[in-house]
Amino acid sequence: MTRSRPVHALASALAAATLLTCAACSDDDSGSGAAEVAASPLAARTTAPAALTPAGARAALITETDIEDDWTQVDDASGWHDSLLIGTVDVDDFLTAKADAADCQRLLDDLYTDRLLGKPSGASALRGFEQGDSRLLYQVAAYDADDLSDSLAWLKTLPEKCDRFLATDSAGQERTVEVIETSVPDEGDARQGLRVTVQGTADGSPATLTLDVAAVQVGSDAITVTAGGLDGDEDDSVEDAVEKGTQRLKDVQAGKTPQP
Repeated sequence: MTRSRPVHALASALAAATLLTCAACSDDDSGSGAAEVAASPLAARTTAPAALTPAGARAALITETDIEDDWTQVDDASGWHDSLLIGTVDVDDFLTAKADAADCQRLLDDLYTDRLLGKPSGASALRGFEQGDSRLLYQVAAYDADDLSDSLAWLKTLPEKCDRFLATDSAGQERTVEVIETSVPDEGDARQGLRVTVQGTADGSPATLTLDVAAVQVGSDAITVTAGGLDGDEDDSVEDAVEKGTQRLKDVQAGKTPQP
């Protein structure tokens, strides 16, 4: 025991000397080590994107060249609202899960008001396109991250909760609504697709409204695409919008200018 103490003392002294030498080397480099860490790929990956600005949201919107077919951009789509989405969900239709009726009512209301992911917490922008009797509405917005995750989780439950239900309009006419899950390109951090079909009457004649919906989360921002009409589904155009639009949003978040 008495012989081991000098050995330990010598080892401690050598370790201290080594630390002092390293510290001196760091001083001589004038902080180059810290600069290398800041410039490392890991540091770059952990840098949070800047908050979405109104100009950035507009730049992230898709254009006619981003989607196939013969879509034509309209001047103002903020007033688009489809009357077939107005209706009161028949609660009695939900025999064993009446709470689900509230989710189905929320779906109809949010589709009508174009707030499928809730109210944005920051900048937002939208753009509309027309093709025959079909419309495509594309939105980009900043949200509270937790609220956005909750909204996407809620959307995932709807194909089961609201697979088929009845709604009644103000004139007492019944509408049959069906909701199914659809595939969405593997873009962004999270995503969800739905197809909502509403069978009812329009101008006194039988009509079927088909809407393909996709929502994609990119950080605390998101894109939402709603496309369709009386002509049928528009799933191909929705996929194009998701693929091109997600990349445009990522470019904006990275401080780049998106190109068509």
